[in-house]
Amino acid sequence: MNATGTGPGRAGGGTSGSGAPGTGTIGASTEARNLQWLLGNLVEEVPGLISVAVVSSDGLLLLSSDPEQRQVTVDRQGPRGSSADLATIVSGIGSLTVGAARLMDGGGVKQTMVAMEEGSVFVMAISDGSLLGVHATPDCDMSVVAYHMALFVGRAGHVLTPEVRSELRQSMEAAQ
Repeated sequence: MNATGTGPGRAGGGTSGSGAPGTGTIGASTEARNLQWLLGNLVEEVPGLISVAVVSSDGLLLLSSDPEQRQVTVDRQGPRGSSADLATIVSGIGSLTVGAARLMDGGGVKQTMVAMEEGSVFVMAISDGSLLGVHATPDCDMSVVAYHMALFVGRAGHVLTPEVRSELRQSMEAAQ
């Protein structure tokens, strides 16, 4: 829910259960629809986001949103711009940083940010071991992106139960 009290199934909030294209939330449980609404809300509220993905601890895409509705182009290196690409990147970054933290006795990884000439990638841990990943434009306000990611993580962490993860995983596989 946002500060005005709107959320899925309430006036002015979300898709009322219709699901978003490519998200696999049609006919989903209330919890799954709430997570998709939170993800959609993140995309709507934060300027400069290219795509957002929630990835399970074992690297599988659970939720995705592509605010610019870019078409996936295929070249000889594979699909570019797909939510599967972001999920792969997020999973790899998450694994790399967890390994680095172990080697450095740094404790748990909370957030990782990669700044590139043509954009940024942010990865934030969700309490259940899942990861939230964001691909943003080079001119995005990094502090705004990180703040809204933290809000999402705080709100989604308790909802992302093993049952909901399994449901989301199955719906993403069915949508492919």
